[in-house]
Amino acid sequence: MREMLDNKLTRFEELEQQLNDPAIMSDSSKVSAVAREHGALSKLANKYRKFKSMNEQIAELREMKSSDDPEERELAGMELPEALSNRETAWEELLEMTIGGEDASRARCVMEIRAGTGGDEAALFARNLYEMYKTHCELKKWKIEILSASPTELGGFKEISLAFEGEGVFRELQYESGGHRVQRVPETETKGRIHTSAATVAVMPEPEDVEIDLKPDDYRIDKFNASGPGGQHVNKTESAIRLTHHETGTVVQCQDEKSQHKNLAKALRVLKSRVYEKKREEEQQKRADQRKSLIGSGDRSQRIRTYNFPENRLSDHRINLTLYKLDQIIAGNVQIVTEALLEHERNEMKSSMDVLD
Repeated sequence: MREMLDNKLTRFEELEQQLNDPAIMSDSSKVSAVAREHGALSKLANKYRKFKSMNEQIAELREMKSSDDPEERELAGMELPEALSNRETAWEELLEMTIGGEDASRARCVMEIRAGTGGDEAALFARNLYEMYKTHCELKKWKIEILSASPTELGGFKEISLAFEGEGVFRELQYESGGHRVQRVPETETKGRIHTSAATVAVMPEPEDVEIDLKPDDYRIDKFNASGPGGQHVNKTESAIRLTHHETGTVVQCQDEKSQHKNLAKALRVLKSRVYEKKREEEQQKRADQRKSLIGSGDRSQRIRTYNFPENRLSDHRINLTLYKLDQIIAGNVQIVTEALLEHERNEMKSSMDVLD
């Protein structure tokens, strides 16, 4: 945790210098990105600066306790307990602010929902998840934007990509990454049999332009005609965009907008998030022994949750959580699940907390 905080403070100080750089300040797109990242880090960085100052004060007081001067020893003895108590409080506050990992302070993220096994029922479940997150987002006063969507004839989604923006958005939504399984009787089922289908969710922090600077040479652009549900042709112009990142092989496509320029802009946002996420995963792998928790790992192959409609039950398998409030959760009350996941993460971090000295 201390290493992470040091890295965050270093980055914050770099951004402070960039905001005083005339070359950056003259570029409106860059200054906006730098200011946004600087603002997202300011609360944590300033808190950590204060914590480091407290450490220096405590070191001085301990040195005074060993002084030959009795007045200095007495003064240090009076002030040291309060200083230690204040530092403990500050450390608890830092712990709370860093729950969710290094990207917890991100105010923007991209979510991808994909239908898995289960055909039309899986696509309808993917739509249920989208509507659940959309309502949750509205309750949290976050902004939401559809970046791309592949609807089906029955009203479901083969896949849908969303952008979220708001305070604490990645810190909370990252726990949704993984495999989601649903057990229910489909509307098309005449014999009342329960079917099991699945969808996968991936939540990625959306990096600023100054963090991931993709140049045109870094990816290939393919243009094609957009199509509607079931392959129905809806656009005779090549407005749809497919991007292929050369280094990682990542492929992104967007066809929702009638404008090729808008589709390209949206596709680039998703591509940057995926490339950033890949690099983030590589870094996390290097530190895997430091973070053993599977929560928020973002592994799509990991089945994280089961939605059992007949029993009105939601089970989160990562923390053995069972709630018989599925109707409330699927209607958008995701917060009761998020709070349980955050509490689990909080307890894990406390149990492995770095010593203060």
